[in-house]
Amino acid sequence: MLSARFLGRGPVAQHKSARKRARQAIRRRARNRHVSSGVKSAVKSARAALESGDPAQAETALRAAESALRRAASKGVIPAERASRRVSRLAKRKNKLNG
Repeated sequence: MLSARFLGRGPVAQHKSARKRARQAIRRRARNRHVSSGVKSAVKSARAALESGDPAQAETALRAAESALRRAASKGVIPAERASRRVSRLAKRKNKLNG
C-alpha cells in the first residue's frame, strides 16, 4: 500500500506537532534540493572553465562556485568542511592553471 506522502498528498502524521514537523520537512527538502542543485551547477561550470584553460573565465567561475558553496554551508545544506574542501580543490586546480 502506498502512503499519502508518497503520493504527494502531504503529511500523514496523527498528532498536531508531528503534522507540523512533516510540513516543515517537506519545505526544507524542497529548499535544500534547490540550493544543492545550484551548488552542483556552479561547481560543474567551474570545472568546465578550468578544463578550458582560460584563466579569466576560470577565475569568474571559481568565484561563483565558492560563493554558492559557502552560502550552502551557511544555510546548513552541506557541511562547512565539505564546502571548504571543494573550494580548496578548485582553487588548487586554478593555481595549477596559472602556472
